[in-house]
Amino acid sequence: MRKSGYTVLLARNGKEALEQIQQNQPDLILLDIMMPDVDGYEICQKTKSDSKTSHIKIIFLTAKSKESDIAKGLEIGADAYITKPFTNKNLLEEVKLILEK
Repeated sequence: MRKSGYTVLLARNGKEALEQIQQNQPDLILLDIMMPDVDGYEICQKTKSDSKTSHIKIIFLTAKSKESDIAKGLEIGADAYITKPFTNKNLLEEVKLILEK
């Protein structure tokens, strides 16, 4: 992502992710579902339900590929859902597409 000109912030767990989101108001969040402390579903719900952060785009990047997982992710507000494995090229294309909306 950095090589493509994006500023990247990292979080090691769900709690850090929520703090980063509140402090930095990113344009886009690349979010895994399975994370320590707070899972990606909860982060997505909290982000989308807060008027200060509801505008932030969210792309799930996850190994959870069941139809029910994908449906839940999109239902709670994710803008896209990408399952692992994925290519950097496909990820960058999706990021560009989501940020242009």
